[in-house]
Amino acid sequence: MTKADIVAKISERIGLEKGDVQATVETFMEEVKEALESGENVYLRGFGSFIIKTRAEKTGRNISKNTTIKIPAHNIPAFKPAKVFVEGVKSKTEVTIK
Repeated sequence: MTKADIVAKISERIGLEKGDVQATVETFMEEVKEALESGENVYLRGFGSFIIKTRAEKTGRNISKNTTIKIPAHNIPAFKPAKVFVEGVKSKTEVTIK
């Protein structure tokens, strides 16, 4: 499902113009991004949390030059779904093995 699909479904369900819904969805995504960039986590009850995870410093390898490199500690954005979200996906979807 793409952002355009989400906008179309919300527009259809609520009865708002697609342009208004798209502006709302894009503003929501921008607010989440800005919150994470400023060090804040975003908690949406019943849906999940957009959080900042810290990756520890580690040693990696540059296989083309056969050298070791130091990868510094850094933060990454992550999403942790709420328990009810996880249970809904588990109970309502079939397991597909590819």
